[in-house]
Amino acid sequence: MFCDDVWAHSTALLRAIHEHPFNTALGEGTLDRRRFAFYIVQDARYLEAFSKALATASVRAGDPEEAAFWSASAHAALAAERTLHEGYIEEYGLSAADLSGIRTSPTCLGYSSFLQAVALAAPYPVLVAALLPCFWVYQDVGAALLQQVGDVADHPYRAWISTYADPDFAKSVERAKEIADRLAAGADGETRAAMTEAFVQATEYEWMFWDSAWHRETWPTEQWRPGG
Repeated sequence: MFCDDVWAHSTALLRAIHEHPFNTALGEGTLDRRRFAFYIVQDARYLEAFSKALATASVRAGDPEEAAFWSASAHAALAAERTLHEGYIEEYGLSAADLSGIRTSPTCLGYSSFLQAVALAAPYPVLVAALLPCFWVYQDVGAALLQQVGDVADHPYRAWISTYADPDFAKSVERAKEIADRLAAGADGETRAAMTEAFVQATEYEWMFWDSAWHRETWPTEQWRPGG
């Protein structure tokens, strides 16, 4: 099966994601609030692009049930997860001025642009493969952190862990994997290879996204911007 193969193919990368200091500190509850706030702002912006790619998948799906799934996922990306972000933004006391002062990071822009390019130019199966890591990797990390933490009632990042370890989210991951496996089974060798590359590329961006938040990534050209 495609999903089994591509997950095994990405073993080292997935281990690096789980072992990244951002996720380690998040699980321990020691993650610096400034790093998490940076992450939340960037993730909210990324989700706008992700939801558009999901909506494009809905339009391009030939199967009505698949179209409905991608459409519902696009809504969830803008609604349910945005609610999570807004809760933390309110908790941290970030104002509109604070948010506008945080520039979209190179990694956030890169990942968003990658998804939008695939949505517009690549075959539908390749788009599905590119979308899959944002479902699967997050669920995998969330479930691992919940198992590690156990009772999250008093955990400072309980809302984040609970969101991605939620059984309903796991069901959506399984549905996305079923679609990817079905499409790969009917694809030629070239398309399947492109699906694998898209999955790996998106998974690399997942690692980069957490890494950019850990370092609170800035643009290396910031000093030369007008007004910089």
